[in-house]
Amino acid sequence: MTDLVIRALDESDAHLFDAHPDPLIARAAHERTTHRPHWKRVALRDGTVVARGAWWGGPDDEQPVNLNWFDVAEGEAEAGAELLRSAPWQVELELNLPGDWREHPDLAAAAETRFAAARAAGYELLVERFLYRWTPERGLPERPGRLRFTPEPDDAVFFDALRRIHAATLDAHSLKAIGEGGLDQAAREELEFFHWCPSPREWWQLAHTPEGELAGIHIPAHNPSGPTIGFIGVLPEHRGRGYAYDLLAECTHFLVEHGAEAVTGATDRGNFPMAANFTKAGFPVVRERINFHPTAEAAS
Repeated sequence: MTDLVIRALDESDAHLFDAHPDPLIARAAHERTTHRPHWKRVALRDGTVVARGAWWGGPDDEQPVNLNWFDVAEGEAEAGAELLRSAPWQVELELNLPGDWREHPDLAAAAETRFAAARAAGYELLVERFLYRWTPERGLPERPGRLRFTPEPDDAVFFDALRRIHAATLDAHSLKAIGEGGLDQAAREELEFFHWCPSPREWWQLAHTPEGELAGIHIPAHNPSGPTIGFIGVLPEHRGRGYAYDLLAECTHFLVEHGAEAVTGATDRGNFPMAANFTKAGFPVVRERINFHPTAEAAS
């Protein structure tokens, strides 16, 4: 087998990135994503692209926040691993797959090749997630009307609520943050993300019961790709009453009232209660996302 050549791209040779098959239909998943040419890298063998990666960040980010497009040719898992190892950025890897990829042997094989490359490069599986997209023909979810929603300008109120919510979370990213730095880190990372989003801070809302007790929070947001359900969280002492659906319905209505023509959302595959709420609210699964995170081995 001939030697592998790893190349960073720029505007002059960005076309090389497109010279690779797209069996997992990644391009469709990134119709609203802007990738910078100089954050793209390819692995070539005999002049043929056998692996490619596109790192991504927001318009004001100086460094990528993740790698969300990664393809590897069949039999070239080691080339994909070397593409990851040699990259100057060791960030989370997101593999966006068709929602039915497990049901088709060819798609499953293509996905497994990418998984193998990631593991060989020192990445570990973090979580599998459902990606949702609501569109108007689904109809707006009914508002149960059980909670009172109000804005709150004080970040400290949200920080405290997030700490309480994460004390009993099922979310893998939050659990990872808690393992690294406790509840404070998990709450702080959430706040930093929502401030990073281009949507107005004034959109964040608290949800109170008729008796005035704080039951949860919801954060309608825009990420760089469009309107999204930023966060849904019910305080532990108010769980078991179906309030997550109330929050999701309100968040969806809020975004549509502020001009959204479609709304995305996501939850961990293992978060069965939240997945059921998305289904109930008319959000179909459109894709799945497999998240890997770099370990110390990958960063060395």
